[in-house]
Amino acid sequence: MTRRRRTACILAALGAGVAITQTACGGGTPSAAPSTSYDATVRADSPALYLSLGAGGPKKQKQSAVALKATYHHAPGVTSMPNGDRASLFDGTSQYVEIPDDDRLSVTTTGELTVEAWIRPDALTFAKTDGAGYVNWLGKVSSEEARTEWLARMYSRDNSEARANRISGYVFNEGGGLGAGSYFEDRVRPGEWIHYALVINTREKSDAYPTGYVKVYKNGVLRDQDALDGYDIVPSNTDAPMRIGTAAAKSYFKGAIGKVAVYDSEVPESRLAAHCRAMHGTPREAAGT
Repeated sequence: MTRRRRTACILAALGAGVAITQTACGGGTPSAAPSTSYDATVRADSPALYLSLGAGGPKKQKQSAVALKATYHHAPGVTSMPNGDRASLFDGTSQYVEIPDDDRLSVTTTGELTVEAWIRPDALTFAKTDGAGYVNWLGKVSSEEARTEWLARMYSRDNSEARANRISGYVFNEGGGLGAGSYFEDRVRPGEWIHYALVINTREKSDAYPTGYVKVYKNGVLRDQDALDGYDIVPSNTDAPMRIGTAAAKSYFKGAIGKVAVYDSEVPESRLAAHCRAMHGTPREAAGT
């Protein structure tokens, strides 16, 4: 099979009718036949919480990693990921998934935290935004934002700060306010899957990062790293739940989110790139796993 034909077959396998491109992950190219499934690749790095988000509907899904239950609010839909697995589809107005508080979801438990997810924005301008025009699409934040730990954010294209579709991650002091954050700001196409990872580390210290740092990865590649001391951030352990599709139930993501993992360690770039590559291979059902 020629290289051109092989590429066309891979793109066709990702599904018709969704604008998904063959993503370069960590400087490499996707494999047409990975030796292990995506789920197995992620579980090999011992996540504290792993949510496939394939259930959908107003139900509870038990997660064996920390024996927590993810509650689906207002019946999110279901859609397919690049490997054929299912993910949750959010309408951008009210739907979200909530996981109760657990120490392993807080930075303070080990001093390190990695949050990983796949997102597929289906709009560039969101209907229900917060602040300058952004959606907090995942985070551990109370509804009043008085007990704030960390969150992931995407800006609407028409936001007032000229941050067109910036995708970022932040860690805060307990009372909220300005957070230490990292971001990437690339052109986003509706229907395109993006592999996202947020890292917060208060243990690795240096002259440049005297109290630790926050990092953001896109498709297994480090895109930005910032110091926590820039905003005097000292992370806390609160009783706030973790939510997906929203953070404080004020702004809501329109699109799909799947394969959310939280680790009580810093997952290295090489492993995040391996996760990204594993997604773009043989569908789980076809592989028989």
